[in-house]
Amino acid sequence: MMELKELLNKYNLGARKFHNIVLREADLTDINLSAVDFQGADLRQSRLGKSIFCQANFKKVNLSESILWGTDLRDADLSEAILRDGDLSGAKLVDANLTDAYLSKASLCGANLTGAVLLRAILYEVDLRPTSERRTNLGQANLSQADLCYASLSSALLYQTNLSGARLCRAKLTPDPYRSPFPTDLTKANLQGADLSYADLSNAILVNSNLRDADLTGTILTNADLRGAIMPNGHIHG
Repeated sequence: MMELKELLNKYNLGARKFHNIVLREADLTDINLSAVDFQGADLRQSRLGKSIFCQANFKKVNLSESILWGTDLRDADLSEAILRDGDLSGAKLVDANLTDAYLSKASLCGANLTGAVLLRAILYEVDLRPTSERRTNLGQANLSQADLCYASLSSALLYQTNLSGARLCRAKLTPDPYRSPFPTDLTKANLQGADLSYADLSNAILVNSNLRDADLTGTILTNADLRGAIMPNGHIHG
């Protein structure tokens, strides 16, 4: 097992590849490890808050119960990574690849996921509510076929987000009065074929969104703005 001090020394000397390394409960707080290659690593219960991992490779990394608060993961590869119960509040995940990632019960409050790819990602019971400083941003992200059942998306920004075929059964997309008065913004979002059964979209903005073939069984749409939205039967809402 490589010690953290040894890893940092090797990184500073130019090494980047640390496949399958085991660093459980490691403290990697507030450091710069841009472009590091941690593929297959075991980083369970580690602390990576406020560190910089731009363009890093976290493919198949186990980050269960780890703290990544405010961590910079722009352009990082987190495909097939395990982030169960992780704290990614305020994390920067712009253009990150989270394809097939497992994020069940993780906290992404106030995270920036603009342009991120979350194709088939498991986000069951994930927390995407705003923080006191910012709203969670999933603008133009790809969440096609993702599992967001029971997720909390209160006041999230989902402008032009691809949620085609996604599962949002019993998800909460209504504003949280204790965190943010702003409605969840799904303007021009692609929800074609999505499962929105029993989800709460009260007051949500769905202007020009695509709901063709979506399952709206029991969906709460009280005061939702559906102007120009394509409804499940293909008709445009007036």
